[in-house]
Amino acid sequence: MKTILVTGCAGFIGHAVSKIFIKKKYKVIGIDNLNKYYDQKLKHKRLKNLKSKFFVFCKSNLQDKKIEKIFKKFKFDYVVNLAAQAGVRYSLKKPYTYFNSNLLGFGNILELSRIYKVKHLIYASSSSVYGLNKKKPFSEHDRVDHPGQVYAATKRANELMAHSYSNLYKLPTTGVRLFTVYGPWGRPDMSIFLFTKKILKCEFIDLHDNGNNSRDFTYIDDVALALSKLTFQIPNKKIPYEIFNIGRGKALKIKEIIKILEKYLCKKARYIFSKHKIEDLKTTLCDNKKLVKKLKIVKFIDHDEGIKRFVEWYKKNYK
Repeated sequence: MKTILVTGCAGFIGHAVSKIFIKKKYKVIGIDNLNKYYDQKLKHKRLKNLKSKFFVFCKSNLQDKKIEKIFKKFKFDYVVNLAAQAGVRYSLKKPYTYFNSNLLGFGNILELSRIYKVKHLIYASSSSVYGLNKKKPFSEHDRVDHPGQVYAATKRANELMAHSYSNLYKLPTTGVRLFTVYGPWGRPDMSIFLFTKKILKCEFIDLHDNGNNSRDFTYIDDVALALSKLTFQIPNKKIPYEIFNIGRGKALKIKEIIKILEKYLCKKARYIFSKHKIEDLKTTLCDNKKLVKKLKIVKFIDHDEGIKRFVEWYKKNYK
């Protein structure tokens, strides 16, 4: 039986990936510190949804060296590192939190994966590493030397740290640059979740750049499935290191997303308009050809269907 560590298992993506592994009857050990960055009740509900004889939960911080006991006890075959301090705007207020979690925490994961001879470490990077790049769509072949904020800088640092371990110790590592993931069980600080809440409460939505910013919104099931498959696609090059974009490959303007929400919520949104925020990218667009070729992906969930599913989940869970 494969034994897999999933860090950030109570998070949005960690929960979804863990569900897939559990369904396949792999032994999943989940680590999460259950921090207060957003509603802890949602995190506990996700954990409850993972309850299974194939799942063991360990509450811990990645930066705590005590997690070595977990590595020593379970002897993981694979590690899926999704734990991190998320959020672009929060990084403007609390940069140290990102240094501690995203750098020290990831460093611990790399070192323990090396010591305990993990077959493959797959970790979450972010589309934000493309930063101030003007070329679209964003490709894994592009230079990523100009991150736009601290969060992006820590994610790019993770990629460089992983490369050094792959080069020096032949530790197989794969980074995934995730493009605006949304769907059921999503994070309350993400745009589609926030817009839904505000529309239903008749609150004003602050539209930066008049809603013309666009994002490559990618449905959670597509992301989780790709991640679960890539876990077992071990790089076998001289330096066993890979980077993959995970995104649908189609950008949609924020104002278009709101229109779809209005349709399924049967309610009109209210707006106020503001200027573009310097910490935000105006557009993200994923070049996913490498991923599609590797995993032989036929199609992705379209935005209309994905938002419909999210609204159904939201109404059920937030009466």
